[in-house]
Amino acid sequence: MPGDVSRETPLPPPEATGVFADRLPLAVRYAHLLAGAGIERGLLGPREVPRLWDRHLLNCAVVADLVPDGSHVVDVGSGAGLPGLPLAIRRPDLEVTLLEPLLRRATFLTESVEALGLGARVEVVRGRAEELHGRRVFDVVTSRAVAPLQRLLPWSLPLAREGGLVLALKGSTAEEELADAAGALLRWGGHEAEVVHIGSSFLTFPTTVVRVEAGRGRG
Repeated sequence: MPGDVSRETPLPPPEATGVFADRLPLAVRYAHLLAGAGIERGLLGPREVPRLWDRHLLNCAVVADLVPDGSHVVDVGSGAGLPGLPLAIRRPDLEVTLLEPLLRRATFLTESVEALGLGARVEVVRGRAEELHGRRVFDVVTSRAVAPLQRLLPWSLPLAREGGLVLALKGSTAEEELADAAGALLRWGGHEAEVVHIGSSFLTFPTTVVRVEAGRGRG
């Protein structure tokens, strides 16, 4: 991975210290990777650089407040590592699997994990969610901007253990998507589904998460 740090990488805002605490230097290194190789390889658009912290790093990191201690998390369609890498950076108690089907994205993720020194508890798996069904289960399944819930839940819920969580980062259509996904919830054993807003006290764009508990009778 190129060693040059983008001169456009924004400095962390004051609230980043409250979110990442002593892990902030690691978050800054990840921000450099996103603003450098992440932009060069087309994983993020150049216009995202000025809002890396508010729209991306902090927006994802606050989701850690919903993740139980010591969880094994799988990030479906991880892309540039969002939200999986901010979760791993903020929470050293977590094991994180970054699941990504596209080679160029998986390559970026592998290089980023190595550059950040996270290889002991973060793995990169190149593949699709369906390819892990029946083979692996996780405590928490995350995703961000992957697909509407009606399509996303059949991919995500089979990856969650009974009593585990699906945490899907969504936008303003979260409530509507959740209503449209009622059939998928029933079929795949999801329950206790709700829309949660996190970080509203300090984020310009609070994080909207659809939280679903995985139960029995899936599929």
